[in-house]
Amino acid sequence: MSTPIRIAVDAMGGDNSPEKIIRGISLHSKNEYKITYNIYGDQDLINPFLKKYSIKQDFEIFDTKEKISNEDSALAGAKRGKNTSMWKAINSVKEKHSDVVVSAGNTGALFVIAKLNMSMIENIDKPALSALWPNKNGMNVVLDLGANIECSEKNLIDFSLMGSALHKALFPNEVSKVALLNIGSEEIKGNIIIKNTYKELSNKKNPIYDFCGYIEGNHIMDGNVNVIVTDGFTGNVALKTAEGTANFITTELKDALSGSLLGKISSLLNIKNLKKFKDKLDPRLYNGAILLGLSSPVIKSHGGTDYIGFANSLNVCKKIIEGKLIEKIKNNIL
Repeated sequence: MSTPIRIAVDAMGGDNSPEKIIRGISLHSKNEYKITYNIYGDQDLINPFLKKYSIKQDFEIFDTKEKISNEDSALAGAKRGKNTSMWKAINSVKEKHSDVVVSAGNTGALFVIAKLNMSMIENIDKPALSALWPNKNGMNVVLDLGANIECSEKNLIDFSLMGSALHKALFPNEVSKVALLNIGSEEIKGNIIIKNTYKELSNKKNPIYDFCGYIEGNHIMDGNVNVIVTDGFTGNVALKTAEGTANFITTELKDALSGSLLGKISSLLNIKNLKKFKDKLDPRLYNGAILLGLSSPVIKSHGGTDYIGFANSLNVCKKIIEGKLIEKIKNNIL
């Protein structure tokens, strides 16, 4: 019998918590997984939702009255200390009581507390925030999305490795193809750090990925590569632009198809295709950013997502443990 995957869950972070957290766990637990959920939060607030939403896998509630609010700065959140649900959830991974931690709470505090409790993987200088974006052929892993505003050549090379290890853990049957996000596809384009990184990656082969050169922002969704590397400033701008564009498209399409009789008839006739289109742009289905580079995996669920999105972040937890993400990074550092 295989050992259950143990997921530490901060039940008090994000909008509409702890209800959406417990409901998300309930939805995730209905699959044929072997999971133990270690749930950290105020038991008095959690118990009513345990009666409302049944959990089909093993779980344990660790009664934790204190929590970090979304309004706290990263430092203020960390200073709230060891009695908060976020700290205790992270500490359970440090103490080997859990394999992975997930929180929908304060992003800055999560990163600070994670870095205070966990060591970096040897030879990795900076952690990177990574997430999944859809493309024409499947999914992209994109990093860094905001953890590091400035990056060196070594940081970007490390991100290439870590992003590819994540891609391999999530999609073991695919070839990881790395590209550097740049203002052009020619070798002469970009700043000195990008150019030097390009030369290093071109000359250094890594068994876990193929380096495919530069990619421009308008080709991110083409599906020709699947691991896209950049600094945190550029990556965060790209992320917010993509989210805004997706929201604009879905809102405008919904208005167009519901604003007239012809639009309503058209939407009924094309309901199957419209559902496929909607699902492709639904951010809940890609929820779960990963802080890479630490000795244990830390997953950030979007604070504003609903229970479906949170359930998907739990599925990311499961996949990266099954896919031995940390082991893949350690084994492929050159």
